[in-house]
Amino acid sequence: MPIAFPAPLAPYAAKAEETRGRLFPETESNYRSPFQRDRDRVVHSVAFRRLKHKTQVFIYHEGDYYRTRLTHSLEVAQIARTMARALKVDEDLAECVALAHDLGHPPFGHTGEDVLKECMVDYNGFDHNAQTLRLMTRLERRHATFDGMNLTWETLEGTVKHNGPLQGPGMKELPAAIVEYSAKQDLWLDSYASLEAQLAAMSDDIAYNNHDIDDGLRAGLFSFETALELPLFGRQLHAARKKHPDAPQEILVAESVSALIGFMVEDVIKTSQEHLLQLTPKSADDIRRAGVMVAEFSDPVRKELDGLRSFLMDNMYRHYEVMRARSQAKRIIAALFDLFLSEPETLPPEWHARYAAYEGDNSGAKLPRIVCDYIAGMTDRFAIREYERLFGVSAMSV
Repeated sequence: MPIAFPAPLAPYAAKAEETRGRLFPETESNYRSPFQRDRDRVVHSVAFRRLKHKTQVFIYHEGDYYRTRLTHSLEVAQIARTMARALKVDEDLAECVALAHDLGHPPFGHTGEDVLKECMVDYNGFDHNAQTLRLMTRLERRHATFDGMNLTWETLEGTVKHNGPLQGPGMKELPAAIVEYSAKQDLWLDSYASLEAQLAAMSDDIAYNNHDIDDGLRAGLFSFETALELPLFGRQLHAARKKHPDAPQEILVAESVSALIGFMVEDVIKTSQEHLLQLTPKSADDIRRAGVMVAEFSDPVRKELDGLRSFLMDNMYRHYEVMRARSQAKRIIAALFDLFLSEPETLPPEWHARYAAYEGDNSGAKLPRIVCDYIAGMTDRFAIREYERLFGVSAMSV
C-alpha cells in the first residue's frame, strides 16, 4: 500500500516523497511518511521525555505551573503546524523540527549551557544546537543496527540550521559535533533551512516570549501594571481589560497571551507570503538558496519584539531571584564536571562503556566529551540528586 502523503503542498514545500533519505537506509512505512516517522522517533526518544524536568526559566521544583522544556516544545510544535498549514508546507516536518529543537539543552537551561561552555572551552566546546544533533545521530540508543534516531536529511538539516546558515564569511567556527557529522553527511551548512524549519524557529520566538511573560507575571517578577506598558503585550492587555472589565487579572493575562500569539502568527504568515511572492520559489531548495530568511516578522513587529525581549532580559532573566537560582545551578554543574573529569571511576558503568567505545579524536577531549554528554543529558532534578549523592550535602544549600 502506498504512503498517503499530505496534499496539496506548495511547490516550495519539502516533499516527503523526495527526501534525501537517511544515513542508514531503511524500508519506509506503508502508513507514515518519512517525516511522520521522524516526528514519532523524536516523541518516543529518551531525550524528549527528559525535557519534562529541564528548565525553561524556572527550575522544576519552583512550581508546577511554570513552563518546562517539554511544555515549551509542545507549544512551539502547535504554532509551527498552524503556520505550516497556512503556507501549504509539510506540517509533519515543521512539527518534528519544533519538537526536536531543544533536545540538546542541558539541565538548568541556558545557565547549564553557559557552564558547560566554560568547562569545555579547551575540549572543542559545547553548544546546545550541536548537542541536539549529537543526540539525534549518536547518543540516543534504541535501535539494533545504528546509533541515534537515523532521521531524514531534511529533519537533521532543519534542526541544525533552523536559525540560519552555519558557514560563511565572518561566521564562528563550527562546533565539533557538527563538524564530525558533516564529514558523514553534507547538510548544506552554508545555506538556509527549509521553510518548515524556518517556521519552527519563528514558532520558538512566538512561544517563549509570550509564555515567559505569563510565567513572569505568575511568579511575581513584575506587576500587572508594568505589563500594561510592555511593547506588543501591553496593547493586548489593554484591549482585554476593555472587553472584559470585570474579569480577574489572571484571565486578562491569559486572554492577552492568546491574542498576542494569534497576532504574531498572522504577522509571520503575512510577511512570509510577501517574501514568497517576491522570490517565487519553485522548490524547497529555492528556499534554501534564497540568501535570506523567508519566514520572518514584519519590521514593525520585530522592532517591538526587540523591546519586549529587552524588558524580559532586564526584569525576568536577570531578576535577583532567578539569578540566585542560576548561581546555585552553576555550582552544581561545575562541581559535577570537575568530579567526573578527575575521578572518571565515579561515572555509571554505562558511561564507562561509552568511554571505552568512543571513537572521538585523541586530542585529550575524549573523557571531557563523555562527561559533558553525561551531564548534558541530565534533568534538573537528576543533576541535583547526583550532586547530593556525590557530595553529601543539599544542592540547594550550595
